[in-house]
Amino acid sequence: MKKMVIIYYSRTGNTEEMAGFIAEGASGRDDIEVKVTGVDDFDVNSLTEYDCIVMGSPTYYGSMAGALKDLLDRTVKFHGQLDGRVGGAFASAANIGGGNETTVCDILNALLVHGMIVQGNPQGDHYGPVSIGKPDNRVKNQCRQYGERLAVLTGKV
Repeated sequence: MKKMVIIYYSRTGNTEEMAGFIAEGASGRDDIEVKVTGVDDFDVNSLTEYDCIVMGSPTYYGSMAGALKDLLDRTVKFHGQLDGRVGGAFASAANIGGGNETTVCDILNALLVHGMIVQGNPQGDHYGPVSIGKPDNRVKNQCRQYGERLAVLTGKV
């Protein structure tokens, strides 16, 4: 069975909610085990146990929260060991133009440096789900679809 971890930082609860909806989408498959965890509760040493790693953050100054960046910085000791695994990212912000896409792309850049496989979406939020404030129905659907798409891809790899 393949394993997915969804790691998030959330101060207001919006990013945490998104993580839950992504997990819902991925959990609809029998061939993947999904774990959702806050960044502060995640042991970086367990990272290599996962076939799919998804990270989410609120947007601070156009980028990810420091807690998630710190976790990514600590993954340098696994450089080369995540090659070929599936990765994904999602973000929330307070307003339109608040930096959601730059946050998602910053996370994806780190995953790509690890050699991870990143799948875009031609139909929805292209880089990964984004929310303006509290997730609405559109965001919930995008998150569920993203989780399902990542689970399918992970099953193929």
